[in-house]
Amino acid sequence: MTLYETIFTRRSVRQYDNTPLDAAELAELQRVLGGARQLPGQSAAFEIVGADKLKGVAAPHAILAYSQDTDAALANVGYTLQGVDLWLQGSGYGSLWMGMGKPREPKPDYKILLAFGKTSAASRAGGGEFKRKPVSEISNEDNAVARAARLAPSAVNFQPWRLSFAPGSVVVQYSGKGIGKLFAGKLQKTDIGIILKHLELALEHEGKKITAIAPRGGGKTFEIEVKFEQ
Repeated sequence: MTLYETIFTRRSVRQYDNTPLDAAELAELQRVLGGARQLPGQSAAFEIVGADKLKGVAAPHAILAYSQDTDAALANVGYTLQGVDLWLQGSGYGSLWMGMGKPREPKPDYKILLAFGKTSAASRAGGGEFKRKPVSEISNEDNAVARAARLAPSAVNFQPWRLSFAPGSVVVQYSGKGIGKLFAGKLQKTDIGIILKHLELALEHEGKKITAIAPRGGGKTFEIEVKFEQ
């Protein structure tokens, strides 16, 4: 299953088989993680750890993310790890973004973790099983790319984004506000990176060539522009 296909079947998995992945499986994941694409100018670090290094996490493993505190750096964490999240689920594992779980000994630049492991939880049958805002609420166009992007997970499912399509480009705009902004805080900037990965995969599936990805602004005005050509 491709990463794009997995967009329509992934689910946030909360129940795991406690049996750890074996050395070969972890080595393959490390290969994928090491080769994961990051945003231009960003260089987050990632670490695979076992349950003994975690607290408040039900899974046997997690990927810990470390980065700077800028909006672009947080979005890069979401963008990079969402590709790994989709790879895990497309490979038959379960995974879950966790803002509440923690490493037992967090480093100062720790940001978030992606829990993962073996699971018997069934994948979704298709996009109709997701509880998400309708395309009309998050995008100025209803197209295949927007429909795939809207399925991205987000902290407490607040979906703090808006897509603005124009010829040869689409902008992901941060739209966090109200209780969602107060509750999720910096996690919502990570969410912008998560939907960006879905957007990229959907554009490429539609035959578009990504020519530039450019974060800009900050705070309430943070956004990321994606330029592409046929």
